[in-house]
Amino acid sequence: MTVWTPDWKLTVAGVDYTDIAISDITHESGRDDIYTQPNPSYLQISLVALSGQTLPFDINDSLSLQVKDSSATYVNLFGGDITDITVEVAQTGQIATVISYTILAMGALVKLAKEIFNDALSQDQDGDQILTLLESVLLATWNDIPSATTWATYDATETWAQAGDQGIGTIDSGLYTMQNRGADPDTIYNIASLIANSAFGYLFEENNGDISYADADHRQTYLLANGYVDLDANHALGQGLSTVVRAADIRNDIYINYGNNFGSQETANSQESIALYGYKAESINSVIHSAVDAQEVADRYIAQRAFPLPAFQSITFPITNPEIDDADRDNLLGVFMGQPLNLQNLPNQISGGAFEGYVEGWSWSTRFNELFITLNLSPVAFSQVAMRWNTVPINETFQTIDQTLTWEYATIVS
Repeated sequence: MTVWTPDWKLTVAGVDYTDIAISDITHESGRDDIYTQPNPSYLQISLVALSGQTLPFDINDSLSLQVKDSSATYVNLFGGDITDITVEVAQTGQIATVISYTILAMGALVKLAKEIFNDALSQDQDGDQILTLLESVLLATWNDIPSATTWATYDATETWAQAGDQGIGTIDSGLYTMQNRGADPDTIYNIASLIANSAFGYLFEENNGDISYADADHRQTYLLANGYVDLDANHALGQGLSTVVRAADIRNDIYINYGNNFGSQETANSQESIALYGYKAESINSVIHSAVDAQEVADRYIAQRAFPLPAFQSITFPITNPEIDDADRDNLLGVFMGQPLNLQNLPNQISGGAFEGYVEGWSWSTRFNELFITLNLSPVAFSQVAMRWNTVPINETFQTIDQTLTWEYATIVS
């Protein structure tokens, strides 16, 4: 039993605010459909100025919300910029008037939808092309620096390559070669989404507000190195816990259109899936350069998406539940897109009592000094291909593998 209550830290425009009371939080991050890129995250927060002061918040101010974990270290729940400010009289009387503020902030992905990319992109790996796009908007150029800026402004260890970094996180180089792109103006979000969708990757926001990119093998590589976070479903709220199996998730005949003006095509299909579930085809326009890569992506779709599997629509953990131990609580506070979870002690009717999957989206909410996280997860098989015999780590032993696992479904060992 570990007692924990939220200890907040709100930072706006670089200033920490401690003499405020946070009364309500509404938040959402990630996605609920594995076939789409994540939407920009948002945070709506209601607070009261306890000393009656006027809070000098403004549109476009940076905002971050942190909370202390079990080791009394602040961890990020959200980072973004303010878009809306509502000031309201909450209570009034002879002694005092209480003013409440409702702040809406959006995550960094929204910037990409507001910026036009006018330049060309050279042929490169998917992640490298995305890095070029992000650098155009999130790294300062020489002309961006105010003329009065002195060298003393910068940390002595900072390099010119990262000077003025406004939010570039970890960018995987990528697995597939993308076609060169002419100077055809479009939003950075649209261009980056097409590249990511072409390569089975995804853009996502870190909890501190940085933008990162995960390539097609990112999740599988992370899981091999770190394993699952094991969580007990008995610690979650029972009501509303749900999985869903969707016909819309099935892809059993794939056409990848690639090359100049999508003029070339590679295909893959699963006759077994077609026989069981009917014809579920999709034609996908991609910016993949070569036939080899296009065929590999088509085969990957069939390997991962030809058969339906339950996805976790909703599971809510009350972070303040004293039955949750510190390690599990800290893992939930550090949630991220693609975090591998192993949910145990589910009702037998839900995924046979256990579910292994990756976090796709989550939301934070509060109630009477309590903090809740609601997660949705996709099944592991939707994100990784079966391992070849010669790619299993050489130090893996059979006793580490679930004894009920069949080779047909041995997509990964951990």
